[in-house]
Amino acid sequence: MNEIKLHWLFLGSLINNIAVSTVWPLTTVYMHDALGKSLTEVGIILFLYSSSNVLGNYISGKLFDRHNRYILTIMGIITSVLISFGLIFFNGWPYYPIGLVLFGFTTGWNLTMINSLGTTVKLKSGRFIFNMLYLAQNVGVVFGTIAVGFIYPIGIGYVFMLTTAILIVYGISAILTYHKEGSIYPVKRDAMKKTKVKLPRPNWIIVTTFFVTLAIIWIVYEQWVSNMSVYITGSGIPLSMYSLLWTLNAFLLVVFQLLINWIAQKHDSLYFQIYFGILFIGLSFFTLIFTHTYTGFVISMIVLTLGEASVIPSIPALVNELTPVEVKGKYQGLTNAWAAIGKAIGPLVGGIIIDATSYGLLFIICTITCVVIILGSELIARYSRKKVTKYSE
Repeated sequence: MNEIKLHWLFLGSLINNIAVSTVWPLTTVYMHDALGKSLTEVGIILFLYSSSNVLGNYISGKLFDRHNRYILTIMGIITSVLISFGLIFFNGWPYYPIGLVLFGFTTGWNLTMINSLGTTVKLKSGRFIFNMLYLAQNVGVVFGTIAVGFIYPIGIGYVFMLTTAILIVYGISAILTYHKEGSIYPVKRDAMKKTKVKLPRPNWIIVTTFFVTLAIIWIVYEQWVSNMSVYITGSGIPLSMYSLLWTLNAFLLVVFQLLINWIAQKHDSLYFQIYFGILFIGLSFFTLIFTHTYTGFVISMIVLTLGEASVIPSIPALVNELTPVEVKGKYQGLTNAWAAIGKAIGPLVGGIIIDATSYGLLFIICTITCVVIILGSELIARYSRKKVTKYSE
C-alpha cells in the first residue's frame, strides 16, 4: 500500500515537538518576569494563543478530509518557520504575543495534520499509532525542554533560532517522505460530496462527552504548564530546575507509555485508561496542597505524568475508533481543538483564581474537578457505550 511509513510520521512528530517544546516552557516566565505582565494578563495572551490553536486545528481538520494532505502539511510547516524566524528579531512587547498567537495557529495545524495522517495508516491499530505518536511527541519534549532551560538565559532570540532550525529539518523530512498517494487521498472526494456522513447517535454522544472531558482535563493540566512556573520559581527554584521537571515528565512518559502499551494487551479498555489517567492528574494536584519543596514537586510531577500517559493519547484513539474514514480528519481536528480550548481557558482561569485567592485553593479545585469529570463522563457514556458502532480498532 502506497501510504506514509509509520516511522516517518513518528520522526515528524518527534521533530515538530522538539520545536514546540522550546517555546511553551518559557512563555509564562518570559512574559511575567521579562515583559512585566501580571498572571491575568499572561492568561489573556495564552487564551488568545490557544484560541488560534483551536482555529488551526479545526480548519486543518476540515481541509484534511477534502484536499491534498501533502500540500496542506508543507504549508503549515513553512508558515511555522517564517513566524519562528520573525520572533528571533522581534520578541519584545507587543511583537512577542502577536507572534505567539500566530505560532499557535500553525502549531494546531501541524498537530492535526500529523494525527490525521496517522489515521490513514492501516498496518497497525489506531491505539498503537496514537500511543506511539504521543510517545514520539514526548521524546521530542525531552530534547526541547533540556535545550530551552540552558539556552533561554543566553537570550530568547537564540531560543527561536533553534526553533527555526528544527522546523526547517521537519520541513525537509516531510517534503521527502510524506508524498504518498494512499495518504494524500485515502477517500474518493466525489463520493464525499454526494453523501454527508453522520455519526450514529451513541457514537456522537460518547465522542462529544470526551471532547468536553478533554477540554476540562487540559484546563486542569495547564496549571502545571503555565502558573506553576511562577509558583516554583517564586519559591527560589531556578527556571532551569522547573525546565528539568518537564524533562523528567517527558522521560517518564516514554517509560509509562511502554508500560501502558504492555498492560493494554491484557486489559483492553480505553475507558479504563481514560478514567485512570484523570484520577492520577487529580492526585498530582492533591499532593501539591501539602508540599513546598523541590522533592515534593518531583513526586507530584511523577504522579501527573502517569495520569497524562494514560489519558491524553487514549481520547484521540477512542475518537478514531468511533468515527468513519470519511470524517476522521474532521474529528481528529475537533479532538485537538477541544484540547486547545482547555489550554486557552486554563491559564486565564488559574491566573484569576491565584490573583483573587491563593495557589492552595487552586490545587483543591483542580483535585475536585478531576473526580467530578470521572463520575460525570462515566454516567453520560455508560448507556451509549453498549450501542456504539466501531469503525477501527
